[in-house]
Amino acid sequence: MKHFDFDVAVLGGGSAGYAAARTAAGAGLKTVVVEGGEEVGGLCILRGCMPTKALLYAAEMKHLAEHAGTWGVRPGKVDFDFKKVMARKDKLIREFADFRVQQLTGKKFAFIRANAKFLDANALELKSAISNRQSAITAKYFIIATGSTVAPPPMPALNEIGFITSDGALKLKRLPKSLIVLGGGAVACEFAQFFARFGVKTTLIQRSERVLKEFDTDAGIEIEKVFRREGIRVFTGTKLLDARRKGKLKTVLFERDGKTVSISAEEIQFALGRVPNTAGLDLEKASVKTEQKRIVANEFMQTSAPHIYAAGDCTGPHEIVHVAVQQGEIAARNIAKSNSARMDYRLLISVVFTEPQAAFVGLTEKEAVARKIPFLAASYPFNDHGKSLIMEAKDGFVKLLCDPKSGEIIGGSCVGPVGGELIHEIVVAMSKRMTVHELAAMPHYHPTLAEIWTYPAEELAGRIQA
Repeated sequence: MKHFDFDVAVLGGGSAGYAAARTAAGAGLKTVVVEGGEEVGGLCILRGCMPTKALLYAAEMKHLAEHAGTWGVRPGKVDFDFKKVMARKDKLIREFADFRVQQLTGKKFAFIRANAKFLDANALELKSAISNRQSAITAKYFIIATGSTVAPPPMPALNEIGFITSDGALKLKRLPKSLIVLGGGAVACEFAQFFARFGVKTTLIQRSERVLKEFDTDAGIEIEKVFRREGIRVFTGTKLLDARRKGKLKTVLFERDGKTVSISAEEIQFALGRVPNTAGLDLEKASVKTEQKRIVANEFMQTSAPHIYAAGDCTGPHEIVHVAVQQGEIAARNIAKSNSARMDYRLLISVVFTEPQAAFVGLTEKEAVARKIPFLAASYPFNDHGKSLIMEAKDGFVKLLCDPKSGEIIGGSCVGPVGGELIHEIVVAMSKRMTVHELAAMPHYHPTLAEIWTYPAEELAGRIQA
C-alpha cells in the first residue's frame, strides 16, 4: 500500500472547497485544503453574492424612500453618502470572510496557503502565497474547487482604454457620472440597476435578443420594461464592434438592426461572464480532461481521473453557490463511500436580485421546448393581486409548468416582489413532487404575496380535469 500525506486534498477554500473538506473530514478522512487566493473566503463572500446584495439592498432602500409619496409619506430630499454605503458593505464582508477563515483553520482539517499545481496523478507542487517557498504533498484523492475568474474581454480595444469588472465595481471610491454595462446576465443587470438608482446615467448593451437569456422571454421583457422606466438605456440584439477613448469619455460602438450605434460614458463595466479558474493547475499531468477550461465531471462529480473530483465554478455547469456547495459535499461523500451519491439538477434554482427580482426553479418553457418535454403552463400577474397592489409592486408575474397528464409541477418562475423568496414555495412543492391540484388546495393566508401561486395552480388543475 502506497503511503500518502493525506487521504483527500481539496484545491480551493471557497464555498465548494469548504463544503467538500468539511464533509470529507466528517467522514474520518485525513483532509487538507490548499488555498492560493490573495484573500480567503471564495467568490460568494468576497466578490459575489454577499457584497453585491448588500449594495443592491442599499439601492432599494434609497429607491423606496424616493418614491414614498405613493403611500402618503413625505420624506423630503433623499441624499446618500456613497462612502458609507461601501463601508457598510466592507464591514459585512469582513465579518463573513473572518468566519470562513475560522472555519478553514478550525483544526478539523489541515489548511495551507499556497498555489498548487499537479506534479503527477497523486502529487501537488505548492508555492507559498506568503513566502514563495516551494514544497510538495501527496494525496490518495483530490477535489478541485478552484472557482472562476472574470472572462477576457471580446475586444482588445477594451484593454487599451480600460474598464472595470464586477470586482472593480465593488472597490469604487466614487461613482462615475455615466456608465456603459456590457452584458445582460445576472451580474450585468444587478449592477446596472444599482448604479442607476444611485444616480449614474447607465446604458446596458446585451448581445442576445433579451436580457437574462437563461430565463423565458417574458421575464426578460419585464425586466427591460422596468429598467427603461427607471432611466436605464437598454440595447439588445447587438454585436460589439469597437471601443475608443475620446478625452475623458470612453465610447463603445456596436451594430444593432443593421446600423452602427455609438454610446459614450465616463466608465465601462465589463460583465460578460466568468471562466473556470483552471489555468496553471497542470491538469494534464493528472490526466484530468477539460473542455474550454471547464473540468469535465460526471454525475458523481468525478473527473476523467477516477480518484480526482471537481466541484463549483471550475466544473459547472451552473455557477450558483448552493449548487457548488452540494457538488462539494457529493464529491466528498463519493470518495468516502465509493460513488454512492449523484448530482440531480431537477431542482435547479436561479435568482437575479434586480427589482423586481427574477427567479425560476426546474424547467422554463424555453428548456422544456428544447428538450421536447410536454407541459402545460399558466401565469398570473402581480398587477391583479391584492398584496402586491397594497405594496405598489405591480410589475411581473408568476408562472407554473406541469405535466399535462399527472399535473406534477415541473417548473416555476417568478418575476416580482421578493421573487427570490417566493420561488422557494415551488422548490418545496417540486421536492415533494406535488401536483398543481395539491398546490391549489393548500391553504394560503390572505392577503399575502405567496397566495398568488394558487391562481395558476387552479387554472392548470382545471385544464387537466377537463
